[in-house]
Amino acid sequence: MINSTSNKQVKRVVNLQAKAKARREEGVYVAEGLRMCREFTPKDVEALYVTPSFESQKENREWLHSYSYEIVTEEVMKAMADTKTPQGVLAVARQKKYTLEELLKPASSASPLLLMLLENIQDPGNLGTILRAGEGAGVTGVIMSRDTVDIYSPKVIRSTMGSVLRMPFLYTEDFTAVCKRLGREGVRLFAAHLKGMNNYDRQDYTGNVGFLIGNEANGLTEAAAEAADCCIQIPMAGKVESLNAAVAASVLMFEAARQRRNI
Repeated sequence: MINSTSNKQVKRVVNLQAKAKARREEGVYVAEGLRMCREFTPKDVEALYVTPSFESQKENREWLHSYSYEIVTEEVMKAMADTKTPQGVLAVARQKKYTLEELLKPASSASPLLLMLLENIQDPGNLGTILRAGEGAGVTGVIMSRDTVDIYSPKVIRSTMGSVLRMPFLYTEDFTAVCKRLGREGVRLFAAHLKGMNNYDRQDYTGNVGFLIGNEANGLTEAAAEAADCCIQIPMAGKVESLNAAVAASVLMFEAARQRRNI
């Protein structure tokens, strides 16, 4: 049993929780809680930590049977966890890697592409919500600018509720160049923009499409907006000028899903 917060394994987990650079260099991330950890297969997990009270429950022991794991004290678990009230189980999991070619594969199948292109999204909750809602709406992949918040940060992982394991994604150093590449591949791009002259619900999203969503405070850069085929807006009533990035993305994703159901 690990009973000291000075243990090397404990310090490593704390460092992985806090630093995106450490997660990138090691190619791993930390996930907490039974619901998230149950989404993993044994090959996804590099290390698993549980408390004695967690292990003592019969249902949990049956699940743990497929894993090798370390037992840590409640105090150590609190030191390792990012949440205030940890559930007694924490995993160090291997990151997934995808290529642009893999995200473009559905274009050659019967199912059209539905991509989310996120430029400089900074709020972890927004990114996690977009992934989770995206899975529900049938999004086929997420492409992010390099300055978008780390998808493997603890708050994003919690917000995805497991969708991060099933949603193909990648970061790109040149966001505008990727947008232009998608255009050449036959993907029609729609930019959510306050100056959009076209209402979002008047467009056709039944083919290969991508939605561009910009930074929470500043929106899309001019270069990204110009790379789109069409700038769209979500009409607002009252004095509201714009929607939260994740809410706007969800409106667009589910409009595409609605249209595709009616084909």
